[in-house]
Amino acid sequence: MVDLILTTFDWVPEMPRGYVRDIRVRWALEEAALPYRVESVPFRARSAEHFTHQPFGQVPWLTDGDISIFESGAILLHLTERSAALMPADPRGRSEALQWLFAALNSVEMASLPWSILAFSGDTGDTPAWKRLDGFLKARLGHMEPVLAGREWLAGTFSVADILMADVLRLVDRFDGLARYPACRHYVARATARPCFHQMAHFAAAD
Repeated sequence: MVDLILTTFDWVPEMPRGYVRDIRVRWALEEAALPYRVESVPFRARSAEHFTHQPFGQVPWLTDGDISIFESGAILLHLTERSAALMPADPRGRSEALQWLFAALNSVEMASLPWSILAFSGDTGDTPAWKRLDGFLKARLGHMEPVLAGREWLAGTFSVADILMADVLRLVDRFDGLARYPACRHYVARATARPCFHQMAHFAAAD
């Protein structure tokens, strides 16, 4: 089996450290027990070669033989083809996992990410932007709360859908955004308590 190569930054600033999207890919690789190695590219000096793999100059990307894949959701779907541990085998379970994987990316992260950027910047005061984004996120969490209160994992068994959803929600939890949503908070705690969850950051601690 060809080793998989996960490429990420050699360093990131302190605030997003541990929340870069290579974490969700590493988590999936560990859950699947797939052999892989990590390589890094400079955070500041992004080369032309970097942009051939990731056209927006971001990370991560995964190399699988002569295949190079960017976007964490696409990478996770690729990994489900390499390991049955990441996706339910039955058609109903697979459909359930797929819909929640895309919900994590399209319905929840689209609300959580701009909210988190303002939280990172400290712009959480009485401003129209914060009120709008905070209300948008609360609406999404309000819909997730009863879903997660009624099940352990999104598709019956733990899958890539849970890796993505838990990773999206744990960023909100970092800023105590799940305080009023106990089912969401317990879900994140349950997922990140799994042995294969790793904060496998390899970047330097300082400039």
